[in-house]
Amino acid sequence: MIVNTELENKGDLFPSQIIDFKKDVDKLYFTAANDVILELTVVRDSLLRFRYTTVGNFNNDFSYAITKYASTGYNKLEIEEKEDVYEISTSKLLCVISKEDMRKSIYDVNDGTLINQDEGGFHWEESYEHGGNIVKMSKVSNDGESYYGLGDKPNHLNLKGKRYSNWVTDSYAYGKDTDPIYKTIPFYTGLHHGKAYGIFFDNTFKSSFDFAQERRNVTSFWAQGGEMNYYFFYGPKMSDVVESYTDLTGKPHHLPPLWALGFHQCKWSYYPESKVKEITSTFRKLKIPCDAIYLDIDYMEGFRCFTWNKEYFPDPKRMVKELLDDGFKTVAIIDPGIKIDKDYSVFKEALENDYFCKRADGDYMKGKVWPGECYFPDFTNPEVREWWSGLFQELIEDIGIKGVWNDMNEPAVMEVPNKTFPDDVRHDYDGNPCSHRKAHNVYGMQMARATYQGLKKYSYPKRPFVITRAAYSGTQRYTSTWTGDNVATWEHLWIANIQAQRMAMSGFSFAGSDIGGFAEQPQGELFTRWIQLGIFHPFFRVHSSGDHGDQEPWTFDEDVTDIVRKFIEIRYQILPYLYTAFWNYVDHGTPLLKSLVLFDQEDVQTHYRTDEFIFGEQILACPVLEPNAKGRRMYIPKGNWYNFWTNEIIKGGKEMWVDADIDSMPIFVKEGAIIPKFPIQQYVGEKEIKEITLDVYYKNGKEESELYSDANDGFDYTKGRYSLRNFTLRGKSEELIINQYKEGKFVTKYDTFNIQFHGLPFDIVEVQLDNEKIALKSMKANGITSIVVDKNFSQLHIIGNKS
Repeated sequence: MIVNTELENKGDLFPSQIIDFKKDVDKLYFTAANDVILELTVVRDSLLRFRYTTVGNFNNDFSYAITKYASTGYNKLEIEEKEDVYEISTSKLLCVISKEDMRKSIYDVNDGTLINQDEGGFHWEESYEHGGNIVKMSKVSNDGESYYGLGDKPNHLNLKGKRYSNWVTDSYAYGKDTDPIYKTIPFYTGLHHGKAYGIFFDNTFKSSFDFAQERRNVTSFWAQGGEMNYYFFYGPKMSDVVESYTDLTGKPHHLPPLWALGFHQCKWSYYPESKVKEITSTFRKLKIPCDAIYLDIDYMEGFRCFTWNKEYFPDPKRMVKELLDDGFKTVAIIDPGIKIDKDYSVFKEALENDYFCKRADGDYMKGKVWPGECYFPDFTNPEVREWWSGLFQELIEDIGIKGVWNDMNEPAVMEVPNKTFPDDVRHDYDGNPCSHRKAHNVYGMQMARATYQGLKKYSYPKRPFVITRAAYSGTQRYTSTWTGDNVATWEHLWIANIQAQRMAMSGFSFAGSDIGGFAEQPQGELFTRWIQLGIFHPFFRVHSSGDHGDQEPWTFDEDVTDIVRKFIEIRYQILPYLYTAFWNYVDHGTPLLKSLVLFDQEDVQTHYRTDEFIFGEQILACPVLEPNAKGRRMYIPKGNWYNFWTNEIIKGGKEMWVDADIDSMPIFVKEGAIIPKFPIQQYVGEKEIKEITLDVYYKNGKEESELYSDANDGFDYTKGRYSLRNFTLRGKSEELIINQYKEGKFVTKYDTFNIQFHGLPFDIVEVQLDNEKIALKSMKANGITSIVVDKNFSQLHIIGNKS
């Protein structure tokens, strides 16, 4: 008998001719002669979902990325069958599907512009090794098209001409082109001919994206298994695309507590207790504001999670209380690896309840991490997540820890070539059993989710604060993040700036870097420049590996300490501005940081800018990224901008030199902006704030600003107990009018606004508050024109004559 042992190599397979079409409410099904089915879902007028199967039926539709709170619904849906194509129209989009091969073209329905079209379109290759298919999609890359997104990639902001992989990876001391690293966010925005669209490839297998690298006119993405399942978002504004993606995958479930936006100090590791107290007392003695102190793995007994080393920390509850009395919230690390130790209660519970991951043949997944040999909980099992969340009761409710930091959750495994689990490890995947090939990219996300659920339960009525290193799309619903184990180099300062911007345009704004670098030792100048950048990152933390030296603000020289203090104080002053921006992020999905292309996509000069960014809505920041610099060239976007330090007005739309010696950095404020500021505090809540400063930057024209306030913690704001003040500024050559409209039931503790005017082109001759003249007392002090008014004013009218 002759046996043919050669496997037929079929190469790429494509859909054949469409032979059937049916509609089921918002879902359209196109079936090809070779059993390929395209399921097109109209999610919204500007959001379409494309899902393919090659075997005639679909698997269970399940995703960790999509939030149940996502907006759905459309105003129009029309389907027209023509001789060669099907045409599907909404009020925003026209999708044309070829009957011959299922290839798609998507147009702006209003002006007929071609936005996106398939090149080869959907195709696949059978996977003999694993079963299923390697699924692929190729698109035409248009002339002048730019690409942005993909999360934490440490590379140029514009992805054009590059290729990337998505496989969550522990990447210690990664470099400028290291790929992949810690996060998988398979979402990008394309921009060409003034219009933006987005694609989210919701597939958790190892995926790849080629942005016209292999073939200059083709962009493609593919995954090593699973479905070809992607969402198409249309702008045409890039900001609309990002907000729409963030709506689909989830905005943060709530605001962070305000203290979480303060300055955080961390090191691997602060121990024993006397060392922790030495650090915190030095902050207070030197009057450097700080809100959080971190405990890395050495606080545990033999690195066992949820234990304490009683030699280093004999009474953690007392210590945490004393730190809190001094204004410090304590944040503790928790890793996924559970030490194999029959006398360790967490290990015993998980073993008895069968909560650990297993290999394909039934053995436990065993790997070495900090405690030695460990087993690992299967966080894709809802029962395991519920158990895990319960483990935080003592840490949070009894001891008083205020935040938890999930590390090593890629999951990282030491001393193995691939740094993680083998592919054959099995996972529950919320009742959709699978191998680690599918679950790997969401493992850290599901750990962070379980941690978040535990903190939300035991921190109540306060808000939980969680940080994660690993993430998949949607993780922003539960946690903040940082960019992993970076290095104390100038190149890494550049990388940190890129990564925070890219994370924001990938839906995950609550991010920051290890300021100063985790590995190696920064010089004072690098540390100073990194702090200057860090005050504009939502997550603001110094962290270092500690084996190279100290990295606190006072460990360099007195000049560095003074400059660092000055910039941390600026962060604390602009906390109400940042908190307002955060409210917009939680409420609307608006990114906290905006790369210049996100701010002004019409200006082609912004498409390849990497350094400058908008913080919130009205502050332009540009870090100094080179040693020995006395300033730098930077691009000022359209509009007029005030120099933060000098009040000089700069006309935008050009590149220019900006002076910035070591005690400064280029910061500009948009004309017309009203920037709210707190007095300097050593920590959030140190002072009862009775007055907020409003820095008003004159504009000949109109500008809107906002100030959001609530109790700074807790959930009462979700019941309407918040205060949102909308300011409208209108400036003319001899007058300035500020109107205020307030909504929300929260009564703020501040009673007055100290309004400080910048750039008034006239001398003030009369002031009217709600149509009543008020006395012109001493409105000038130290060269600043200011006025104190009741917080509930409706209109402030400043009348002048040209000086």
